[in-house]
Amino acid sequence: MALTVAAALPGAARAQEDPVLLEGFVITASPVPRPLSAVASYVTVLEGSDLRARGISHVAQALGEVPGLVVVRSGSFGSVTSLFFRGSESDHTKVLVDGVPVNQNGGSFDYSGLLMEDVERIEVVRGPSSALFGSDAIGGVIHVVTRRGRGPLQVGARLSGGSFGRLDWGVDVGAGSEKTDFAVTANRASGDGLLEFNNQFHNTVLNGTVRHRPDSLTLLQVTGRYADRAYHFPTDFAGNVVDRNSHTFADEVTAGLDASRFVSGSLQLQGKASFYDFDGGTDDGPDSPADTLGSYGFYSLDEFRRMVGDVRAHWFAGDDVVVTGGAEIESEHQRSTSESRSQWGPSSSDDTYERLNLAGYAHAVGEWSRGSMNVGLRYEDNEQFGDFTTIQVGGTYRPFTSGPALRGSVGTGFKEPTFFEAFSTSVFALGNPDLRPEKSRAWEVGLDQTLGFAVVALTYFDQTFEDLIQYTGTPALPDAPNFYNVAKASSRGVEVGLTAPFRALDLSVGYTYLGTEVLDSGFDEGEGAVFVEGQPLLRRPKHQGSLAVTWRLGPHSVMADARYVGTRSDRDFSQFPAQAVELEAYRLVGAGAELRVLAPGGGRPETILTLRAENLMDETYQEVFGFTAPGRAFYLGLRVGTGRR
Repeated sequence: MALTVAAALPGAARAQEDPVLLEGFVITASPVPRPLSAVASYVTVLEGSDLRARGISHVAQALGEVPGLVVVRSGSFGSVTSLFFRGSESDHTKVLVDGVPVNQNGGSFDYSGLLMEDVERIEVVRGPSSALFGSDAIGGVIHVVTRRGRGPLQVGARLSGGSFGRLDWGVDVGAGSEKTDFAVTANRASGDGLLEFNNQFHNTVLNGTVRHRPDSLTLLQVTGRYADRAYHFPTDFAGNVVDRNSHTFADEVTAGLDASRFVSGSLQLQGKASFYDFDGGTDDGPDSPADTLGSYGFYSLDEFRRMVGDVRAHWFAGDDVVVTGGAEIESEHQRSTSESRSQWGPSSSDDTYERLNLAGYAHAVGEWSRGSMNVGLRYEDNEQFGDFTTIQVGGTYRPFTSGPALRGSVGTGFKEPTFFEAFSTSVFALGNPDLRPEKSRAWEVGLDQTLGFAVVALTYFDQTFEDLIQYTGTPALPDAPNFYNVAKASSRGVEVGLTAPFRALDLSVGYTYLGTEVLDSGFDEGEGAVFVEGQPLLRRPKHQGSLAVTWRLGPHSVMADARYVGTRSDRDFSQFPAQAVELEAYRLVGAGAELRVLAPGGGRPETILTLRAENLMDETYQEVFGFTAPGRAFYLGLRVGTGRR
């Protein structure tokens, strides 16, 4: 859907030179692009150029400022980075890159692999979206749209470095005409980390997009992405620095094909195909030839592949109503191997899993002078967990021409079990093929109001998570599985967003109040359990806020930003049983500047100097108990190019 805007809008919209990024339109919240004012869910759109100007280098940094999102990094740069969407679990968010789903089986995703340099925009759509996207879209959807080529040929290069041995570089090339455009970027981020040894990381990404319009009714698009990353960690599960050679690694390949054509004035046909391949694991061999006691070596490799085919039809019933119907087939394949070495002898495993999913869906969206509506239904038939149906209904209404715009939505979502939870045959974990999907139901109401030059968005949400899957080490029978759908939780809260562009000044403010509660702890027992009935979910702060200011001074700009994350519950896993702990609140202050030192012209490239300071107050804090986050850091960068992109 995100790739067909050129043909997805009637009349004047199709005549736009760059219809994929029509200003004010959202391409993720429905099967066809819609004006932001007509979307019933609370949506945030982040522009990549604005974030890069502030010195933001990773997508996770940007998402940490968005109301409703809690981003948690396990220590140093490059470490596993998770996201809790409105209090949901870390595997309850659908992640798309140029329309291609990139979650692992069962929904997990590591946000440390997403660099900012090739990003055009990020759309954050809140609320259950399984009626649109199927599994994993319980809390919401994050869609990363990469750069597009436009205008004459543009070439650029950048280099930046600074604290903690950071060295980043990137090159990009792109061009576009009315018929064809392309963009290619190559980027690498690397550093030494903040611990005394074995804490380096690197992340290399190559991304490309080509679009072609044979005529005014047809759009073809091909996207491709390759990523290679590694993260070295000397820490054990409790954060102690003990290992000199352990590291994780991952290679990812993403590809997407999208073709659409209007076969009549009101009927558009669209076909999509996507491919995602992940090869990654852990390498923790002996530290030295003398390392032969206990369990001294471990290797693992997960090879995961997802292929999706989708066909759909859009019927434009007049200028204001679009009805969409379609079908999807998805194939998942995974091979997991591991080898452990210990003084008691080696052990190994080699498991292969496959799963096929069929889906049919129907959606309708409409607009009128004072409001809009949307309704969607999706039916899944999965060869593992059977059938499942999800819905999504919402609308907007503006009672008065100059008054607030009201919006509301209700929906359901689900997440399929992981292959390991369903099919594992290991000694310590027997899978349960009868597992049901984890599911959610949620509703939200909100209003948007323009106050002079400022726009305020206020939203209240309420959601319940059911059939959450848990592991038990003591099943009722010796040959019974270890995984069951037993836990239940809820989250509710308020999100406030304010944007205020005023002349040369841009201001944005975000605040989230989040209340979570375990309604059924399942198998967990004791105060140190992960789920404790009546207690909040782990690592979800009740209060969180952000502020960002940009002041433009002609071709130059200066920026400042601040984040506040309140106290939250966690566990100290260095003890057995684990002990309940409270992570202290923290405040992060950053600043930056973008200075154009050489203007383009006369054959000269544009030259831009960037400055960035992070954690200026040198706050000591932890996002995960036992794993200290980076302190104060300074970075200096230089970009040279034939045009700003």
